[in-house]
Amino acid sequence: MKLVRKRGGFTLVEIMIVVAIIGLLSTMAIPSFVRARENSREKMCVNNLRQLDGAKDVAALENGIGRGGDVSPFVELYLKNGVPVCPEGNTGYELNLVGEPPRCQSPLADDHNTAYGLDP
Repeated sequence: MKLVRKRGGFTLVEIMIVVAIIGLLSTMAIPSFVRARENSREKMCVNNLRQLDGAKDVAALENGIGRGGDVSPFVELYLKNGVPVCPEGNTGYELNLVGEPPRCQSPLADDHNTAYGLDP
């Protein structure tokens, strides 16, 4: 009597079902990952605006520049990692004069400036 050994493995139908389940799960998960990335970029931009605002205030105080003065030549000295750029589009920021908040200049600037508390 011969022993017939059954070979283990997955059938084509089983593999197709697993691939379909993975595809279904990924279609549900990818939009939330995209949304989370956009939210983190916006929060990073708002944080950059706060840092720039603080650096402007310190530069104005230490250099005796009053309200309405220009501190842009000094601001870089008061930022640890240099002047930041917006993570959305790698654009810069408009520093403005002392007493006026900085503004984002990215393609999504209205959203970022609104999140910082500025009018669009």
